[in-house]
Amino acid sequence: IRQPVFLLLMAVALISLVLNTFLPFFSLGEDIKMLKDVGLATILICGLLLAVWSASTGISAEIEGRTTMTLLSKPINRRQFIVGKYLGILQAVLWLVVPVSIAFLFLIYFKVGYDARESGTYDANVFVWYRWLPIDLAGIKFSLPLPAGPRLESALHVLPPLALLLLEIAVMTAVSVALATRLPMVLNVVTCLVIFVVGHLTPMLVKTVFQQQGLEFVSFTAQLIATVLPSLEAFNTQTAIAKSTIIPPAYLGLSALYCVAYAGAAIFLAFILFEDRDLA
Repeated sequence: IRQPVFLLLMAVALISLVLNTFLPFFSLGEDIKMLKDVGLATILICGLLLAVWSASTGISAEIEGRTTMTLLSKPINRRQFIVGKYLGILQAVLWLVVPVSIAFLFLIYFKVGYDARESGTYDANVFVWYRWLPIDLAGIKFSLPLPAGPRLESALHVLPPLALLLLEIAVMTAVSVALATRLPMVLNVVTCLVIFVVGHLTPMLVKTVFQQQGLEFVSFTAQLIATVLPSLEAFNTQTAIAKSTIIPPAYLGLSALYCVAYAGAAIFLAFILFEDRDLA
């Protein structure tokens, strides 16, 4: 967190979100959806860059600089070293994503009313910040303000996508940690970029398996890639944002289960790769 890259990524994310809030997208009245889509992509990219960079500097650089030898001379084994690095990187990513996400929610909240003013379609209901909730407690009647209105609903709509975004970062962080035990920083970043791109193409690869039944090599290669690499498209929320649909809790639960399973497998692979790594 003390490294300049952390503050740089946070500044880039915040500036991008603010600019996207005020710059028109020329999307024929769909600026709110565009803001959500672009904002989520910005947070995802900044979080992934921090995770991959932290894994490379926290593992690869320490191995090459012989710092790991000093650390492992303490009562810490190699598996604890890997798990500690992974959890530490996730903690740093949270310190980046959470403040930026809070700012993102406030900007969406502001954008709804801002667009209503700028477009000339002023609706008094758009600017409702709360409603009074009547309460009857032991015969004593009173009211409490309850946050409500389309502005708040539009902001809260991105909370499930933000959760899926964090799950995707957790999966890619585990992959980067496993690669960092053997690869230097440049190769780690390039490999993670390839995995990220191909991981979002796994549905197409699975579709290829069923369409190319006559070509055994093509079907086997597509099925192998779709099985080994993470299915990152499961965390993609562009369709939900475009259709203004709410992601159900069951889907979030299954995605979290998949994240835990794949991240656990990647960390286990990191144990194997790091167990016989020469640190001298």
